[in-house]
Amino acid sequence: MSNRAISTELIELGERIRKRRQEMKLSQESFAEKAGISVNTVSRIEGGQTAMSVEIFRKMIEILETDANILMGKEGDDAEKRKQFEEVFYRIQKMEWKEQKIIMQTIDSLIDSFNEYR
Repeated sequence: MSNRAISTELIELGERIRKRRQEMKLSQESFAEKAGISVNTVSRIEGGQTAMSVEIFRKMIEILETDANILMGKEGDDAEKRKQFEEVFYRIQKMEWKEQKIIMQTIDSLIDSFNEYR
């Protein structure tokens, strides 16, 4: 892999980290303090000027309350599908047990019907 590809990936990673940090309304100073690194290091990471250790990356994931795949730019369709499933699952959880049972039986029937026509 060329240095140009590596630096492009670092820049994109840094941009995603910056975007998420800003979404969470964290200053570079507070983010740096939580991560145990300097503000200069945060700035260099967000600018794609330096790589980070796995340990720092793990801390950032925790602080940013996100998934590593999202920061790595690999969220794609899987993240959207997972989000949709989680939303439906959350709605089902809020139902009474009898309603949940009906939903689950309906889903089972739909899956069975779908598999028959494959």
